[in-house]
Amino acid sequence: MSVYETIKNRRSVRTFDGRKLTNMNEHTINYFASKVENPYGIDIEFRMLDAERDGISSAVITGERQYIAGKVKSFPHAEEAFGYSFEMILLLAVSIGVSCVWLAGTFSKGAAAKAMELADGEILPAVSPLGYKADKMSLRETVMRKGTAAQRRLPFEELFFDSSLSPLKREDIGDLADAFEAVRLAPSAVNRQPWRAIFDGEAVHFFKTRTYGTFDLHRIDLGIALCHFDLVLNEKDVPHTFDIAEPNVDFPGAEYIATYRL
Repeated sequence: MSVYETIKNRRSVRTFDGRKLTNMNEHTINYFASKVENPYGIDIEFRMLDAERDGISSAVITGERQYIAGKVKSFPHAEEAFGYSFEMILLLAVSIGVSCVWLAGTFSKGAAAKAMELADGEILPAVSPLGYKADKMSLRETVMRKGTAAQRRLPFEELFFDSSLSPLKREDIGDLADAFEAVRLAPSAVNRQPWRAIFDGEAVHFFKTRTYGTFDLHRIDLGIALCHFDLVLNEKDVPHTFDIAEPNVDFPGAEYIATYRL
């Protein structure tokens, strides 16, 4: 399955069947997590945690046996870098048949921090359970998905714009359309989709419209969006480079995050 198809077919899972990962799946994820990078060049440490041994749990998850977590020093752009790298890992997990879901608030943070040996100046932005989805969603998950409108996404034309801030049209952007759609489908904290993007013909500039959480979870969401965009451009063989030099474009009421130059 292609990266784009993986992104389109992925579903956040909160009801697991109680099995631990196979040795092959665990090794694959651990190896990939030890090598994963991000365009900011920020080092992030990821570890697989045992739910029972390490005391990791979540009020919104059932049947899980393992988690993956990451920690990073609190540098500028650490949240975006974390979002990018962690999403890479979770997409890899999905591609080999392992289920997961981003958790940024509803997990035992103290236990996770202890298991990750979190030091001063480091943050632990999120974790994800890893396992295999149960045949049937729990009542808890069903209610939560309805409450958060988990599958709802804003329309394309409300997220992406040209240099005059007119809605971007899919038919006018060729191979870029799938990359933008991959951004539209990305998961985000409380499903707020805080990203907006301007395509000026030569580059795509990403902006953040909201601020949420202790260390601004929506910066993590922007890292996820950048990851999706980058991966699909790579898959389409579209040459591009990453840049964080603020451009001479503006999106009213939003904060500039990063640019992909084409």
